[in-house]
Amino acid sequence: MRKILISFFLIISPAYIIFSQSYVSVNLENNIYQIIDLSVQRGLCASPPGSKPYTRSQIISIINEILSAENAGGLKISERIILEKEREKYTSKIKGFDLNRGMYLSKAKLFKTDIEMNTEVGLGFDMEISQSEEFNSENFYNWGGDLWIYAYLRGDIGSNFSYSTTANFGFVKAGRRLEGYYHTYYAGFEDHDEFIDQYIPTYSEPLAYFPFTYKKRWDASVFYLDQLDSSGFQSMPEKLSGAYAFIAETTAVFFNNALLFRAGRLRREWAAMSPGSSLVFNGNARPFLALEAQFQPLSWFNISTLTGELEYFNQNGIKNSAWSSQNAFSITMLEFNIKDFLHFDLGDVVIWPKRTELGYPLPIIDSFFYQNNIGDFDNLSLFFDIKLNLYKMMNVWFSFYSDEMELNPDMGLLDRTMIAFQAGTTFIIPHLPFAFIKLTYTKIEPYCYTHNRNFVPWYNDDNGLRPVETAYINNGVGIGYYLPPNSDEVLLRFEAMPGISSKIHFQYQMIRHGADFGDSAVDGSSYLSELDPDSRNENPILKKYFLHDGAYQWFHILKGGAEYTLKKLPITVYGEAGVVFSYFTNIDGPANQGETSQYHIVDEAPYTRSTSFILMLGVKIFSDSQAIHQ
Repeated sequence: MRKILISFFLIISPAYIIFSQSYVSVNLENNIYQIIDLSVQRGLCASPPGSKPYTRSQIISIINEILSAENAGGLKISERIILEKEREKYTSKIKGFDLNRGMYLSKAKLFKTDIEMNTEVGLGFDMEISQSEEFNSENFYNWGGDLWIYAYLRGDIGSNFSYSTTANFGFVKAGRRLEGYYHTYYAGFEDHDEFIDQYIPTYSEPLAYFPFTYKKRWDASVFYLDQLDSSGFQSMPEKLSGAYAFIAETTAVFFNNALLFRAGRLRREWAAMSPGSSLVFNGNARPFLALEAQFQPLSWFNISTLTGELEYFNQNGIKNSAWSSQNAFSITMLEFNIKDFLHFDLGDVVIWPKRTELGYPLPIIDSFFYQNNIGDFDNLSLFFDIKLNLYKMMNVWFSFYSDEMELNPDMGLLDRTMIAFQAGTTFIIPHLPFAFIKLTYTKIEPYCYTHNRNFVPWYNDDNGLRPVETAYINNGVGIGYYLPPNSDEVLLRFEAMPGISSKIHFQYQMIRHGADFGDSAVDGSSYLSELDPDSRNENPILKKYFLHDGAYQWFHILKGGAEYTLKKLPITVYGEAGVVFSYFTNIDGPANQGETSQYHIVDEAPYTRSTSFILMLGVKIFSDSQAIHQ
């Protein structure tokens, strides 16, 4: 066995390498991703692959390109210092204890060969507390928070292979409110075959946080601290709860970063025209175990592919919830870049009930056409993005995601046109370090990211076949954009790094979302909505009139925040504060009748207005350690 291991590492790592590079992933929440995005826009570096996270080696290579003599003239002094400090985080350190980073580094030769093996062991701490004062007919005070301690082991073996594993243990609280109940089809739908309407509870967003910003950091279930037995395992931390999370990866890279293979469970973001904006594979999605590959044979062309297994949401117990959530996920993306002027990507993605299947994991066959060869059991989608950089001062982009659609004259009115799109622009602010203003409009049409539960021939129980859920979700969280179906958003954001160790931002959002509870609930407004398979082109209920076909909740959100890293201590403090104005509009008649009705603001149960003041404060210790705390 020892000889086999030695032979393997000799193959992936030339013996003459004295000092190895690191291919451990860099957390998506790191500021470096926004810095890289702005640098591409300013023409300071080439456009990197659109499949994130990047490795340390990729980050170092990009920073070196930005700092090169050819491009450095476009940098401010403070920006150069920021980049040099970022690069320092990812370079190898002195052996032994580093108290400023909370880690221990050892270096040794593998099995007495010339293959160098670096190992890092470290700890970190992250605490975040958020509270909300909500004023409406009944005033509420809500608080929530996360407190995490994490330990990691990671390292490099030779010049081509790296590994990392992080164990997170913490306490969490994120209370919600039961809003009402919702039909997964629509009121009056008649069940037949596997198409069975469910009447499901609908909950608010976590009350102590800004709408649609709460990020689940735990795996599987949480356990209530006042109920420490098997019955205490819950899907959400309505009470103060204990939790855990494990993140791990192994990565091999060849041909000077041109070819990457990774097996890991970590957060990812693909096809984002601005960090956090992806419609197809968003960084807000929960991590899952997957195999992925990235190949960039030419400077202007890249192909990425990934296949992994999605995780269930513990809504109805560990076994019952998992019965209908046994899915895999595959995505392939092609990217084209014309210098620093034009970026274009396209690809397909499929959620498929787990089975022995070769076509989806292998990118040599297009999934869109492959499904026609094996039968219609799976949830297939297509996407593309195009972005133009103009005058190195601004960019404009358009993103498109198609869950299902049929080309016909009435497609714009039909619920079966299940698409999402986004248009955006970023303006560089020339006199502030890495400063920009971003404006986007995003629209998620009804039933987008949803899918009918289907009988599949390889899943059954003692009572026969069970419907399998193939909605575009993982562990109860959307894989695509962070808004649910039947929503739109206007977002205006300012961000800058006024100091070497600081960052500020201000943001306004207007979000509108179809109600998924109450008598005026709009069909297709939940991830668990199911589109009637019959008469999709004729049924008046299955036509969409945004804002004019039922009740909609409106959010106006104003907030600002800052982050600062202490100079002599490994501590980062951050915070955010703002106000949320929420109200509903409704129509006079019944919802979902397939005709345009005027809407007006209402304020009676269950559609009430409220104003919330929200304050969030947090602290990270050893944040520069870059442990993959997700």
